[in-house]
Amino acid sequence: MRICSLIISFMLSLVISGCSRQTALTAELTPHLLKAVNLEETVSRRDELMMAYSMTSFDAKNKPVSVVNGGWGVEPMQQGQQLDLRAAGSAKALPISLELPHNGRIVASLVLIEVDDYNRAKQMLDRVRQVHNIVSGPAALVITATEVLTPLKYIAAGLVASGISLKLVDQLDDDDLLGQSSVEIHEAELRQKKQRIVHVPTVFTGQNLRDAFEYHLDYDIVLKTVKIQPNRQ
Repeated sequence: MRICSLIISFMLSLVISGCSRQTALTAELTPHLLKAVNLEETVSRRDELMMAYSMTSFDAKNKPVSVVNGGWGVEPMQQGQQLDLRAAGSAKALPISLELPHNGRIVASLVLIEVDDYNRAKQMLDRVRQVHNIVSGPAALVITATEVLTPLKYIAAGLVASGISLKLVDQLDDDDLLGQSSVEIHEAELRQKKQRIVHVPTVFTGQNLRDAFEYHLDYDIVLKTVKIQPNRQ
């Protein structure tokens, strides 16, 4: 009888562990609303905008696991204009997804840039779209878990890991950075709260010469138990 009980307990533990593996969480980042309250370029009365975003995962030991990248633009915006970035058409921002490691975390980063050189920015976005939602592993991720990185640096590191050349990444610093945003999500904390969506409203403000700009951007990170498996490189 004792042997039977031990066998049943062992089989139940296998079933439970198998179920826990099946419910691994996947995080999906989607920019969904952008509003131009004040423009940076008041002379031309419109801004040419691009957006870059990424997610970088770290395991329970705080070691980088993988990174995924996305990009949006180049799109003109006028003062007072509001864009639904989830709508169909050229202004749609596509989501990116990444598995959240057990007891680990994900750093989601996003930057909004006013473009000075349209052709150069378009060239970079074309390259980013080639690797959109393709997961790069830790061997290519040239950051350490102890580094204090800005969202822009996280995105630059993620693009380099995905094979985007440094020359293209460097132009992010040459254009006008309107704002950057970053948020961390922790697997254990989200499971405890049973939280499935992280809503991130951001306001980007600043001054460029005589022009004061203000942009409102909302993006969501949705957690899913059904694994979305992006392509890997």
